[in-house]
Amino acid sequence: IPIILQAAKGEREKLSIYGDDYPTKDGTGIRDYIHVVDLVRAHIAALPALDKNISGIYNLGNGNGFSVLEMLNAAKKVTNVDIKSEVIEKREGDPASVVAASEKARDVLGWKPEYTDVEKIIETAWNWYRSL
Repeated sequence: IPIILQAAKGEREKLSIYGDDYPTKDGTGIRDYIHVVDLVRAHIAALPALDKNISGIYNLGNGNGFSVLEMLNAAKKVTNVDIKSEVIEKREGDPASVVAASEKARDVLGWKPEYTDVEKIIETAWNWYRSL
């Protein structure tokens, strides 16, 4: 998201898209993006367990995967900027899709993400980024 917003703000010439031939709906990699507020909320939800000397490892994500093109198109809509992009060779070892399994955090901590809409995630990031 920061790289897309740098391109929207003119701090980068374009967004490089690493490959468009993955076995995904649009050929670009799929990732699970989590809003920083949801990340903070998960940490706060873990505090009571730490008070009891209980620790754990939790995957955190919104549970939805978004492709690079979906992120780019949402950013174009939110920023109202025609963000330039270029498909380049994919990086060796990059998986086609990575989506977090956050069920443990939901079951044990009672945590669930509030920001699951890609446009809302980008909108809040864009509003913050423009204020810098």
